[in-house]
Amino acid sequence: MRIFKNKVFNKWAEKEGLNDDTLRTAVDEMERGLIDADLGGHVMKKRVAKNVRANVSTDELKALKRLAKELMSYSDKALTKAIQHGALIKVEDNG
Repeated sequence: MRIFKNKVFNKWAEKEGLNDDTLRTAVDEMERGLIDADLGGHVMKKRVAKNVRANVSTDELKALKRLAKELMSYSDKALTKAIQHGALIKVEDNG
């Protein structure tokens, strides 16, 4: 599975000390069904940092669902372009 993060998530992850190895582990667990909640619209809840708030607001969830819908529609060409422009960051597999 290819893993990407956007600039906002990347900034938050750096602040929280969440490195790409931890992110890959979390995604692997999610692929095996180990999630905290399926919020619908390709949005999943997975706790990766202990001091994170428990829930997102209704407006935040709507925005996340819109973002997920857009990102899920990206072709390989669109993904490559987003990476080149810095909108998305590919999480490299160390394995």
